[in-house]
Amino acid sequence: QVHLVESGGGLVQPGGSLRLTCSASGGFFDPSFMAWFRQTPGKGRDLVGAISWSTDSRYFGEDAKVRFIVSKDNAKDTVYLHIVDLKPEVTAVYYCNGGIGATILYPWGQGTRVTVSS
Repeated sequence: QVHLVESGGGLVQPGGSLRLTCSASGGFFDPSFMAWFRQTPGKGRDLVGAISWSTDSRYFGEDAKVRFIVSKDNAKDTVYLHIVDLKPEVTAVYYCNGGIGATILYPWGQGTRVTVSS
């Protein structure tokens, strides 16, 4: 089965930028789209943004256009989340997953934690 591994998180200062990476391996990987989610304590996962796997169409969650940019490398089965102008409210654990329509396809990875603090 497909395994998703997120990386690139850490402790960063406000105003900086960060690039998160999600790599897929194993199994048959052919989602309709790839998406990034974030989760804070006591809350569910919220959609940050998504990108079509076959085109460059992108979807952004509420307010996501301000700070989040989703990109991909189809040859590497990898999707990226660029976070710019980091602010404390961005602090969360970030996950990726692939889907078709409203269906999430793969087991969730461990996520990568982003902490924005001075």
